Amino acid sequence: MKKFYFLLTIVVMTSLYAGVADEYSKKCANCHGASGKQSALGKSSKIAGKSASSIVRDLEGYKAGSLSKHGMGGLMKAQVKNLSSKQIKSLASYISKLPR
Repeated sequence: MKKFYFLLTIVVMTSLYAGVADEYSKKCANCHGASGKQSALGKSSKIAGKSASSIVRDLEGYKAGSLSKHGMGGLMKAQVKNLSSKQIKSLASYISKLPR
């Protein structure tokens, strides 16, 4: 029974991780690159390895319309406007673990 729960946990965690990776691919990778090491449109800093808390703060600021780093506020607001706080935190965690 312990093996079953262990395997179930692995399956659930893998599918959650895959969901976040898919969300990153859809929302972020076109500008920031698959590894987060690309300067978005030649303007932004690289996001790979940034702290999750700073990413959450930035994404929440873009979503609220109160942040416009590098003049990208409008574009970023459009990218994150439909993300829940939980999705933002998951994306931030994922991005923070990308190697610099």
